Amino acid sequence: MENRLLLKNGRVWDNQLQQWVKRDVRIEGGRIQQVDAELSVSPGESVAVLDLNGNILTPGFVDPHVHFRSPGLEYKETIATGSQSAAKGGYTAVVCMPNTKPALDTAELMEWIKEQGEQAGFCRVFAYGAITAAQKGQELTDFASLKSAGAVGFTDDGVGIQSGGMMREAMRRAAHLGLPIVTHSEDETLSGSGCMNESEVARRLGLSGIPGVAESSQVARDVVLAADTGAHLHICHISDRLSIEAVRFGKTIGVRVTAEVTPHHLLLTDEQITGADANFKVNPPLRSAADRKACIQGLLDGTIDMIATDHAPHSDEEKQRSFAAAPFGFVGLELAFPLLYTHFVRTGQLSIERLLDLLSAAPAAAFGLPVGELRPGGLADLTVLDLNRLKQVDPAEFLTLGKNTPFVGQELYGWPILTIMDGRVTWQETAHKEVQG
Repeated sequence: MENRLLLKNGRVWDNQLQQWVKRDVRIEGGRIQQVDAELSVSPGESVAVLDLNGNILTPGFVDPHVHFRSPGLEYKETIATGSQSAAKGGYTAVVCMPNTKPALDTAELMEWIKEQGEQAGFCRVFAYGAITAAQKGQELTDFASLKSAGAVGFTDDGVGIQSGGMMREAMRRAAHLGLPIVTHSEDETLSGSGCMNESEVARRLGLSGIPGVAESSQVARDVVLAADTGAHLHICHISDRLSIEAVRFGKTIGVRVTAEVTPHHLLLTDEQITGADANFKVNPPLRSAADRKACIQGLLDGTIDMIATDHAPHSDEEKQRSFAAAPFGFVGLELAFPLLYTHFVRTGQLSIERLLDLLSAAPAAAFGLPVGELRPGGLADLTVLDLNRLKQVDPAEFLTLGKNTPFVGQELYGWPILTIMDGRVTWQETAHKEVQG
């Protein structure tokens, strides 16, 4: 018998009424069957009923930028642990980056990732194919076969495509296939061996810097190449104010360019780096207060289209190295919503409706994923949020293998308490019980 589920007493956003309304949701066969003010179970009907107690019910979150580290780096994360972490954070779909070992540069590896995600069963696991073989920037991969195997776009995330000619040809091929080119924008002749933002802070700490222009110069180049080729260009983890201006310019001249920003680039700056804690080391680096302000403004005015975590788990040993020697990145899936809700919605900078759109419908639409909606007939991928719950960030509670985060100890409001994917509960706070079965 198919799984049947009735969600009672949830609060759902009504676009027509432009307000939150109480609704019950009936789920069957992995899809939403009904959404109504009052739904009940017939006598003898086998349906599990969950009382949401007036909490927010929203489309499941979609993260277009995660590192699940498989194949080859499973000591940092596996598809299963990453998927569990995603479910706990309210995510029902993620897109994996291909900078694994080996890189996701063949159809066989793409199919393997899909199979691993389905076996784990905690969230929908999509993936990008590498732009170049082994991400070495020398030879383009077989885009057509990667698309046939399930790739939702192409990227060499972790490294920038240094050759403009190669990027132009990659865009031509991607445009022909109707898939986006997803860029980690970094001119290595400018970033060099830098480990943090090039600034007075870096000079004071004696650390080598990465200038913002290392990012923005490639963003500007690729916006022009996208205009030339007609490709959909997606900018990963935008962090520099000139990068945002380049995206803004591209949109004004009709380029199909989208951009994502991370919670950490919205919330942190290089001024918080002491050089003693490599949990603040990320690429692109935490930048200046002016860059952070530009990221916030770009999000508010629509220049930036969505929020992505760039979830990048590392082992404790790796992050305990010196700031210069430690790897870039930190985890984000389990903290994204409470961080953003606490610092942007509760402070009045962003509406809850807009935040939820940035985390679900916007990334789903940009990448053509069949998720990000709450409607009859749609996939039953849903998240329940307790906006009043206050909890301190404790890495010991994370489900991801990575405990590396700069947000340790922060007290945050608004935590996911129930995640449903394909009509199945994939994560649930123990406080929320089944009331009828």
